[in-house]
Amino acid sequence: MTLRQLPKGVMPARPKNLEWSAPADVLAKWADTPRAATEGEDVISILDVIGEDWWTGGGFTAKRMSAALRSIGDKPVRVQLNTPGGDLFEGIAIYNMLRDHKQKVTVEVLGWAASAGSIIAMAGDEIVMGTGTFIMVHNAWGLVVGNRHDLAEAATLFESFDSAIVDIYDARVSADRKTIESLMDAETFMGPTEAIKHGFADRTDADLGKDAEAKALAGIDPGLVAKRRTEAALARSGFTRNQRADMLAELTNSPGARDAARPTATRDAGVDMAAIQQLINTLKS
Repeated sequence: MTLRQLPKGVMPARPKNLEWSAPADVLAKWADTPRAATEGEDVISILDVIGEDWWTGGGFTAKRMSAALRSIGDKPVRVQLNTPGGDLFEGIAIYNMLRDHKQKVTVEVLGWAASAGSIIAMAGDEIVMGTGTFIMVHNAWGLVVGNRHDLAEAATLFESFDSAIVDIYDARVSADRKTIESLMDAETFMGPTEAIKHGFADRTDADLGKDAEAKALAGIDPGLVAKRRTEAALARSGFTRNQRADMLAELTNSPGARDAARPTATRDAGVDMAAIQQLINTLKS
């Protein structure tokens, strides 16, 4: 990078039986605030969850970032963010790719740069936030299934995740390490003023993403919006990502959409009517 010397993001070991998902509260807010990207050959738009998204067939992955950077070549790049976060490992990999880009990287926050999205944002030589946008930081979050030995191992690894995240923030922001850790502990949502105060952003641009929500709503698939809002309601009610996958696939009669990486017995077990009724009650509440 041309303006800043940033550390390479450390890629910790991934725990066994780990399920990543964007934080439920952020997922819900993000689902209700679509944003349209600016067109341009030097623009990379990350307007999705980080990592593979089984439900929509989307998600923004390190593979997509690699392809986008190859297409742009040795030129300055603008990265537009509106993401609730997602897979930490994909987020660090994307950060490292942007860090290694030889020309200026400008990060533009159109809506949310939350969780893994905030890590990606730190790769920017310049971070610009639009009016009403947020950067959100928190400790590593995920669900681990297993026995007490698996959980003990995961607890140790999650400490290493948090340390790796703090290292990335600490190299980019003006706040000291203890302040960063406190912000993460509190699961902090920072608007432009607070983000600039702590060094998570450099400036605001009132015209950034102007009228983006109206443009996005005019062109977005209403079915996709409904799916996002349904999943967000389930997430807020405490359902895991795998449970949401099963329930939504059952409702749409599309069991083939279930995550192929999951164990066959779990993937093909289906959802009982009690779970469906629970979904209905959740959506009514």
